[in-house]
Amino acid sequence: MRILERLEQLAAIGDRIGYSPEEDRAHELAAGWFREAGLEVEVDAGGNLIGRIPGGGRQVWTGSHLDTVPGAGRFDGTLGVVAGLEAVERLGVPGLAVVVFRDEERGCAGSRACIARPDAYVELHIEQGPTLLRAGAPLGVVTAIVGYVRGRRTFTGSPGHAGTTPMDRREDALVAAAEFVLHARDMARGIEGAVATVGQLSVEPGGTNVIPGRVVVSVDGRAPDAARLDRLADALAIEEPIRTEPAPMSEEIRAALRAELERLDVPVLELPSGAGHDAGILAAAGVPSGMLFVRSLNGGVSHNPAELSSAEDIELAVDALTGALGSLAAGL
Repeated sequence: MRILERLEQLAAIGDRIGYSPEEDRAHELAAGWFREAGLEVEVDAGGNLIGRIPGGGRQVWTGSHLDTVPGAGRFDGTLGVVAGLEAVERLGVPGLAVVVFRDEERGCAGSRACIARPDAYVELHIEQGPTLLRAGAPLGVVTAIVGYVRGRRTFTGSPGHAGTTPMDRREDALVAAAEFVLHARDMARGIEGAVATVGQLSVEPGGTNVIPGRVVVSVDGRAPDAARLDRLADALAIEEPIRTEPAPMSEEIRAALRAELERLDVPVLELPSGAGHDAGILAAAGVPSGMLFVRSLNGGVSHNPAELSSAEDIELAVDALTGALGSLAAGL
């Protein structure tokens, strides 16, 4: 299968951190595939690689990214590029294009810098989670890309001797922080589709025999729509929060993808994306955007060498993407 062969070629480059020589090599490899397919190739001001079917027509893009996190798997981002090329090459419709965005993993730098705006954008991606696997569904239509609130919480107590301060006289900042971690878990569990994570703790003074006097914890809360994100943010009470709003996917594109899943006689399952994607950046900029998820195997693991999707699921995904792009290019 040509898609799997190309994924192997990209994986052979190794880790491809954004704007690194390795990411450059991946873009050069993809540019060669674009030219072989008869696409016009350009690089925009953000360093994004674009391959277009020559001619006019409605500008419909597909694609993803080729950069990786350290120790990445073979499917995250790359599948959307090689599968997108397969779909565009099959259709050969003027106006269709495959885009490779730069540096998605560290904040979607390429899609944020992208000057050209298509009429529609559809991104195929592995799910990066177990929902489709648990449901027995090979494909899923994304409803929205979650928004998030991020920041910190600070807890202050009174440092003291670990051996001589009675338990009933202690003001332990780490105990307060631990109670907050459990509170964050419980609050997220009570809001459908929400998640909350404490991933970092800074404990002062930091001695093994000293009661913690100050603890700072990181907080990451996510939810699929603004109302649920508001509820989560209120519950977490993050200090100086950074907030990104949820990005709903285009109903027009969702309908086109659902129609293709029905045509292929596979279950029509819709779900939010808990991870950020270039599609979310374009949607926030006003571009009608959509995403098609492919089932992840091995428990849905991602950002890991065990990341995997089957050849059968990928072939179904390419068929669905091809049909949806054709409908969108024709203006539905």
